[in-house]
Amino acid sequence: MNILLEFFVVTFRVLWAFVLAAAKWLVRPKEKSVAGQVCLITGAGSGLGRLFALEFARRRALLVLWDINTQSNEETAGMVQHIYREMAEEAAAAAPGVAGDGEKDVLPHCNLQVYTYTCDVGKRENVYLTAERVRKEVGEVSVLVNNAGVVSGHHLLECPDELIERTMMVNCHAHFWTTKAFLPKMLEMNHGHIVTVASSLGLFSTAGVEDYCASKFGAVGFHESLSHELKAAEKDGIKTTLVCPYLVDTGMFRGCRIRKEIEPFLPPLKPEYCVKQAMRAILTDQPMICTPRLMYMVTFMKSILPFEAVVCMYRFLGADKCMYPFIAQRKQATNNNEAKNGI
Repeated sequence: MNILLEFFVVTFRVLWAFVLAAAKWLVRPKEKSVAGQVCLITGAGSGLGRLFALEFARRRALLVLWDINTQSNEETAGMVQHIYREMAEEAAAAAPGVAGDGEKDVLPHCNLQVYTYTCDVGKRENVYLTAERVRKEVGEVSVLVNNAGVVSGHHLLECPDELIERTMMVNCHAHFWTTKAFLPKMLEMNHGHIVTVASSLGLFSTAGVEDYCASKFGAVGFHESLSHELKAAEKDGIKTTLVCPYLVDTGMFRGCRIRKEIEPFLPPLKPEYCVKQAMRAILTDQPMICTPRLMYMVTFMKSILPFEAVVCMYRFLGADKCMYPFIAQRKQATNNNEAKNGI
């Protein structure tokens, strides 16, 4: 094709993409069904991972829960089973012989199950061995939610190398390993969905959490490159969603504070709200979701403003040292634990 003609075609497609994106703002897309599909969630024992598990359970997915903490993972499984029982009771209470909607007919309630696996996603061999068990005991994974995450809570020069490595392994490298374990079958079937739970700190950074920011920037880069690779391979049946929330009130960054006059306008997100927004994006095949929407603007401004201008904005918002109270609390807690143990 003549390059000039191709340029006009590309321009039209870019403009059309803007039109479609605007249309989705005006008309909410229909959510797809995940009923009967195997959904694997890492870090399912607490926080956002637990809430993702409950949301997928309500949509009748078969859950595979991974977490390093066996007890908390089993607690999540108990909550999922409770949801399954409630749905079974509702189905039993319905008049016999009355057909349900399309999604409810996909899988009998009695077949809904949840499987738990104790897995340290920071260890490559542990991931591959557990993935093999999942394939044998459950089946092929259709929805992969890479959610597990850790934070060291130390300034760079005070952070042990082992904690830096741990942060990178869990928050970034684990995404490579879980994807390598389950993507081949998705490619074969041209069907699946890979969700990367990153952070707004994977789009812009702040002081004092260099290891966490680096790991989340890595996760975002991995996700974007993978998305482009799937497009290049014309595997349009495999969807990807990048989740980048602002500070979420799960306790992971307890003590983190921005300027007190600004905080009422930008408070920490409620975990339930964050997950519901992410679920809407996943089920409508939205490529990326930033919560709240203000994060889109912050990312854009960071890209076009001079660095010193960004620094001025950070200082005005109190974002330049927002992690310092959190780090101080973590340090105090560490010192208290050492004192109790007589170290």
